[in-house]
Amino acid sequence: MREQIKPDRIANSIRLLRSDHEGVFLIVEGHSDKLIYERLVNKQEVRVTIASGKNNAIKALSILEKDNFCRVVAVIDADFSRIEQQIPDSNHLFLTDEHDLEMMLIKSAAFDKLLKERGSEEKIAAFSKDIRETLLKLGQEIGKLRLLSLRNELNLKFEGLNFSKFIDKKNLNLSIDIDKLIRSIKNHSQKLSLDEQQIKQDLSVISDENHDPWQLCCGHDFISILAIALWKVLGTWNATDVKKEDLERDLRLAYELSYFYQTQIYQLMVNWQSNHHPYQIF
Repeated sequence: MREQIKPDRIANSIRLLRSDHEGVFLIVEGHSDKLIYERLVNKQEVRVTIASGKNNAIKALSILEKDNFCRVVAVIDADFSRIEQQIPDSNHLFLTDEHDLEMMLIKSAAFDKLLKERGSEEKIAAFSKDIRETLLKLGQEIGKLRLLSLRNELNLKFEGLNFSKFIDKKNLNLSIDIDKLIRSIKNHSQKLSLDEQQIKQDLSVISDENHDPWQLCCGHDFISILAIALWKVLGTWNATDVKKEDLERDLRLAYELSYFYQTQIYQLMVNWQSNHHPYQIF
């Protein structure tokens, strides 16, 4: 369905609504983004539109900007844009502070609320390291592989990947087996001809680049690792009781407007609002 929705169709739908809505149009990537941003903006002043993908959001915004339609903005996941220095040039386009929206939520106190609700108080107290930093460190290893796939056009498939095949859930400190990770993604992607040792070397090069882990780690990967940690290391749940989708929903619900006020993306949107009077986002 996502492939069938074209940027010009999104732009046209916004054009058609101009007479019905005199405020700002906010373009977001997907449904989960809409659920969050609708809670953060002024609903009376902002109409949120789903673009069904990052590229659609960027292109639809570009189409409307060329029409000099000034009361439209878009919010997208940064992904690897900052690392690769490929940030689209538009004053109407805003990127998440971290890799994606989920990582922005995880960096906030919403993660602490989620952990308190889902985790075991005793096991959390017994965990010897900072939980957020530990999960981030593991997640960035998968992020490096995602970045490598992007750079070298490996077309690795991460969706549906079984994280339990390479995350050591017996170790109370949590760890990731890089060899098993590479083998798992290679088999999952049906790329059996890939040289595993070459991949390890290429990952080492990315490691030496010393990127910000908050820009490397994908929120879905972080949450997948958290789900495994909640089985034994941080909680007492069965695998069937801790689903990534449920954790992501709980994280969204735990996110408060006060957390958003502390972000750079909020400040940039406030600046846009100041420069585009009388249009209001908040």
